[in-house]
Amino acid sequence: MLLPTWGVMSGGVGKGYSHMQPFNPPVVFTRESARVYGRFLGKRYRNNRNVIWVLGGDCAAEEQEQKEIRRAMAQGIKQGDRGRHLMTYHPGRGTSSKFWPAESRLDFHVVQSGHSRRDAPNYEMVAQDYSHQPTRPVMDGEPRYEDLPIGNNPENGWCDEFDVRQAACWALFAGAHGHAYGTNSLYQVYKPGTYKPDYHARTDWRKEMDLPGAFQMQHVRALIESRPVLQRVPDQSLLADPGERGAHQRATRGRNYLMVYTPRGAPVTVEMGRISGQTVVAWWYNPRDGAAQPNGTFPNAGRRTFPAPGTQVRGNDWVLVLDDAAAKFAHHPSDLTSTQEKEHP
Repeated sequence: MLLPTWGVMSGGVGKGYSHMQPFNPPVVFTRESARVYGRFLGKRYRNNRNVIWVLGGDCAAEEQEQKEIRRAMAQGIKQGDRGRHLMTYHPGRGTSSKFWPAESRLDFHVVQSGHSRRDAPNYEMVAQDYSHQPTRPVMDGEPRYEDLPIGNNPENGWCDEFDVRQAACWALFAGAHGHAYGTNSLYQVYKPGTYKPDYHARTDWRKEMDLPGAFQMQHVRALIESRPVLQRVPDQSLLADPGERGAHQRATRGRNYLMVYTPRGAPVTVEMGRISGQTVVAWWYNPRDGAAQPNGTFPNAGRRTFPAPGTQVRGNDWVLVLDDAAAKFAHHPSDLTSTQEKEHP
């Protein structure tokens, strides 16, 4: 994901944020210079397959001139790369749909749920953009980063692996097409003793590459991709009581499977009969280590409560999975490849 400008430091097209405070960088672009610059970049990276262009960069687009300069830059990029690459916008708090509700050049929306508080309900932002018209995919491009103090204040505590798991599962189950993971020191490539860090970074960036949450993201991905992905939709009507605040549960389903994320190990009460099959196979998936626990076979009718393993406490998060027994899905995401190859050879 390449950013032609980063609004926080040198975007030159509008307001950005530095150390959680608004500031105004110098305006260095006109519409024409932005178009020329975009065309240069698009042409330069035209033949690179794995490129996504990200306009903005922690930067709002509230004024009309800011928007026109961004549009000109996007036009230039599209001219230069001949429209070969995806494009989106990093809004700097909030969502790109606020500034670009119907911009045809954006292929998907980005929300930035940020780092200001624990249990931030990013699922609300994702769900809002998921239902936005015209329809576009959406993802949380900047959720809370691991090893970053809540609200930039160490007295509030530090984001840990549970915080990033919770943000990922909440967003994905609410309809996000993907997810971004970050850490405090890694994003700024911080090495102790070299410079004064931002946001109280305290760890060498090379060590942060091995933080627990970084490895646990692979388990979340394996779970999502272990079932047919392109038929999956968010569906809160599956839940009799989704819970509130940090214990809020989120549900998603395909034609013959469903998944419910319970952040604190609370029981999950499901309205049965919303997927195919007379009977369902139930199991619990552990997003901390990727292990699966069979939970039995049940009639696919009525309302049923499934107690989660362990106690109800922060960090004891689980995903309940119910499969149509006739689908004969593997009970472990290690069969990820075969499921997807069958659907998309």
